[in-house]
Amino acid sequence: MTDILAELFSSVALVKIMRLFLMNADEVFDPKDISRRTKTNIRKVNYEVGLLRRVNFIMPGVREMEMVFKFKKPKRKKIKGWVLNPDFALMHQIGGLILNSAPIGRDVLLKKFKTLGSKIKFVLLSGIFLDNDKSRIDVVVVGDSISRGKLEAVLKSIESSIGKELKYALFSTEEFKYRMSMFDHFLREIFDQPHEKLLDKLNV
Repeated sequence: MTDILAELFSSVALVKIMRLFLMNADEVFDPKDISRRTKTNIRKVNYEVGLLRRVNFIMPGVREMEMVFKFKKPKRKKIKGWVLNPDFALMHQIGGLILNSAPIGRDVLLKKFKTLGSKIKFVLLSGIFLDNDKSRIDVVVVGDSISRGKLEAVLKSIESSIGKELKYALFSTEEFKYRMSMFDHFLREIFDQPHEKLLDKLNV
């Protein structure tokens, strides 16, 4: 289902960028950060950032980044960028609308995880997907011969829509079953928190 906010603002990129700032309220992002995190063309980022700046949704900000050099002492460099403006006049109304709307449907999520191959056995959602800040994890994936690189690419794609980096755990089927049989503390903690089984071929 198309994000209703994308229709409202007539720009998917604008919604993604606004969600990025809202989900990371104290972080300073430069255009390259925004482009990478939202998977949006840099020219489009600059256009949308200009719009958000004009309406005072964001304001200038500075962050420090440590530069590491071989055989030299690390140096700290100041990066200029943008940060959410807490005094934005419509923060309550627009912020609530964006954060309470579903940025990505469960059917789309399942389709993305299925691109990892037929050997994926189990996918559990928690944390950010269920508005639970207490959860240590957002996604648990169980399967065999699953490339961590491909999984991280799928997660990056999802992150670009939800505006937040995901915490995840990947297990082989054998390791997952063993941990479950041993009442593993980490898994028990996850299952004790609000969670949702997106895919379950293991009858967990």
